[in-house]
Amino acid sequence: MTDLSADVVIGDFTVPFVVSRPYLNFRICGGDFEYKTCLNVVVNGRIVRSETGRATELLHPASFDLSDWLGSEARLEIVDEPDGCLRVSDIVLSSTPSVATVTQPLYAEALRPQLHFTARQWAMHRLNPVEREEGWLNDINGLVFYDGEYHLFAQRWNKCWIHAVSNDLVHWTELDPAFFEESLDTGVQSGSCVIDVDNTSGLAVPGSGPGSGPGSGPDSGPGSGPAMVAFWSRNDNRSQCVSYSLDRGRTWTHYAGNPIMDLPERDPMVFRDHRRAQWVMVLYGDDRYQLLRSDDLLHWESLDSSISDSFECPDFFELGVAGSDESRWVLVRGDGRYSIGSFDGRSFVEETSQLQVDGGPNFYATQSWAAGSTTAPRRIQVAWMRGGHYPNMPFNQQVSIPCDLSLHHTADGLRMYRTPVPELETLAQTRHTWPTRTLSPAVLDADSPSHTSVPTAPDATAPPSTASVSTTPDSTTPDSTTLPSTTPVSSSDLVDSQADSRATWVGPWRIGTAWPLLRITCEVALAPAAELALDICGTRVTATSAGIAVLGGEQPTITAVRKLDILVDTTSIEVFANDGEASLTACVQPGHYELTLTASGADCTLRELEVVELASIWPPV
Repeated sequence: MTDLSADVVIGDFTVPFVVSRPYLNFRICGGDFEYKTCLNVVVNGRIVRSETGRATELLHPASFDLSDWLGSEARLEIVDEPDGCLRVSDIVLSSTPSVATVTQPLYAEALRPQLHFTARQWAMHRLNPVEREEGWLNDINGLVFYDGEYHLFAQRWNKCWIHAVSNDLVHWTELDPAFFEESLDTGVQSGSCVIDVDNTSGLAVPGSGPGSGPGSGPDSGPGSGPAMVAFWSRNDNRSQCVSYSLDRGRTWTHYAGNPIMDLPERDPMVFRDHRRAQWVMVLYGDDRYQLLRSDDLLHWESLDSSISDSFECPDFFELGVAGSDESRWVLVRGDGRYSIGSFDGRSFVEETSQLQVDGGPNFYATQSWAAGSTTAPRRIQVAWMRGGHYPNMPFNQQVSIPCDLSLHHTADGLRMYRTPVPELETLAQTRHTWPTRTLSPAVLDADSPSHTSVPTAPDATAPPSTASVSTTPDSTTPDSTTLPSTTPVSSSDLVDSQADSRATWVGPWRIGTAWPLLRITCEVALAPAAELALDICGTRVTATSAGIAVLGGEQPTITAVRKLDILVDTTSIEVFANDGEASLTACVQPGHYELTLTASGADCTLRELEVVELASIWPPV
């Protein structure tokens, strides 16, 4: 055990050392302010481990795992800036940690979603964060596509923007947080991000351009641009601020001229209006959105136009109408409701009422990417799946599956559709298909036996076994189909049992206690009085001729359910009807490992039923 302890005074303090043991153990207390009141380990000029005082006056034990840098020269850095205080004691190198490590590998935790993005355990790879929710994320922010990368930002409370990148919208790499609040409790709230391709702000060229006043020059940061410019609000809900990056989002600088505006509003959403060569901002405050314009991203003027009956976290974009050369503008509010209309560069004229595209209980604060052509970009939406519960997990909350957006003419007028991005097909593994099947509520014979045992095909990976399903005859019992749990599977595995009004399979993805990752698709034909209920691993989804519903969410308006596309993850289910005409986004807790389809009221016909086993988006552990 090597002792690195030293007396510390207020201010920064550094101690060089060689990483001769795999763990650095210490005790710490004081301010909970990353980069301001913290203990850091620096290797090759980069902070590789960091810990704050966690807002307590009691010294608590902590450990850094430095095994990746054994034998390297490092620097211990104690930062105690005026924003708070910090106490550090008993700093030693050791062969064992002073606290227990996280027992499950990163991204392999029991409730970790395997198809949806979640934040990694600790912003700075902390070894033992105890009850801290460092893996928390909330409002989606700043979605931007640049140089082949999709950038995903999200709030971690109001302390920082977490940051992840992907080149396929499926597999994500989380980077260090993009930027933190400027000083203790000033906050960094929701906002947006743009690429200043033409350097209208001057931020990419130190000392020149319209940004040559406060904020350019020495603080312009590393890299050669173009500037990736983020807009956000402080905690006072009136200071609108800018941070920017000149190296593809890897490092960020707070603009020295912050705040760029002082208005009693928040959640700035900024986009490029290419037709009129201007920047436009949508800003939320007092139950309405205000519209502003700018030539340089740093100086803004009001368009004297507002949109009433609005609610935080706006998204505003132009979207093409499928099958035509038409386009409309879509305004999406924080609760996911949207309206369609026209925008002339100064005002938005709504042509519809507020509409609902997703009726699930966990769909909030949507934002979207614009990728491809500037005249007709692909528009891809995600949402914060607010309200999920992940007990005893070192992460909290998840992001919905990326969905392509499009406008379609329907009997009720123009509507926005959401469909899972085609890139998800890269996750497809084993496919299971079944022929057309009509589920009919049975009229039972009085002489029918009281129960039926249904054999299953042998599992190729397990000893031969038999599964039984027992039911009691009841004239009201609906017709039910449970998909098989064994592979290979064929249509011969389906057993019709009118005796007990059930036909039962055992599902192909039931492998021990592993939670399934599935995509379930089928075409459906429902009689007017029919209801198709799907029990998906313990979560009930219903479809009728009028719509779909799941858990406690509202039922979106829909003409008739014709197709279903369902994504099943560790702790969520997303349902899409009619190629995206309506959707349901829901967080769930794992239940059993079977899929049951039940018809009631009238006949339900299923065509081209397919269940696809999916791979995880995370690297193998």
